[in-house]
Amino acid sequence: MSYRPQAPQKPGRRVFKDMSLRELSKYIDWTPFFISWEMKGSYPGILEDAVYGKEATNLFNDAQSLLNRIIEHGTLHAHAICEIFPAQSINDDDVEVYTDDSRTEILATLHFLRQQSVRASTLPNVCLSDFIAPKESGISDYLGAFIVTAGIGCDALCKEYEAQHDEYSSIMVKAIADRLAEAAAEYLHEKVRRDIWGYVPEEAFTNKDLIAEKYQGIRPAPGYPACPDHTEKLTLFSLLKGEEIGVSLTESLAMMPAASVCGWYFAHPQSHYFTVGKIEKDQVREYAQRKNMSIEECERWLAPILAY
Repeated sequence: MSYRPQAPQKPGRRVFKDMSLRELSKYIDWTPFFISWEMKGSYPGILEDAVYGKEATNLFNDAQSLLNRIIEHGTLHAHAICEIFPAQSINDDDVEVYTDDSRTEILATLHFLRQQSVRASTLPNVCLSDFIAPKESGISDYLGAFIVTAGIGCDALCKEYEAQHDEYSSIMVKAIADRLAEAAAEYLHEKVRRDIWGYVPEEAFTNKDLIAEKYQGIRPAPGYPACPDHTEKLTLFSLLKGEEIGVSLTESLAMMPAASVCGWYFAHPQSHYFTVGKIEKDQVREYAQRKNMSIEECERWLAPILAY
């Protein structure tokens, strides 16, 4: 297909402090909320479910009530950072990110993994770098990065409920903060597509459409199936300075607060989510070299996907 990458309409780092929780609540996907309470079924159908219906409805009403209190009293805060960078793929599986459109100074190199399982001859072994134009192509491409959180204030609010021996509300706050963080990621991605990067300015989807990922582009997160290496969060955080919005990484590279999301933006019309799956020693050896990391350390971080 003849696709020409589009330069961002609003280049540079963009910080959003105290995003409207009322606005974000319109973007909530409630299905994972019920799953976190061990109720199988998708929203809103689960409210009518023969097995879970009554319990799910009570739970949902409690969640709505608590969410409204959080919005009214401003006890949780949602912040975000994003930026669209000039980028090119190199050496098949890596992506260089540049300081500006002259593409002469490398800001960072992102390292991705490629599917290695035996597939039908018609199916390629995919890597996220495939969705960025190669450096030698002469086509100027871009890649985005983002960090969002809805967890500022979450610990303090949970402690308040725990001090009142209200464990239920404490758990509920964490579940709502998680949903708001994902909603913030959805809201920001829409804003990026329509306005900041602006490659689909006319896009108009319902929340149901957004949940079904009907839009152009993806936002894979380091540590998830398409880019399973958590250590790439270090590069993402160094690019965006997550601490400015109160988000940091633990030694095990989990995000704090827990109700936070980070990831990359790809705009290519054929970009899609996939699972890297199991990888072999040859790729681990090569990956360690690319990352300037020992094979042992690589194996420790990639343990869940090693085929050996």
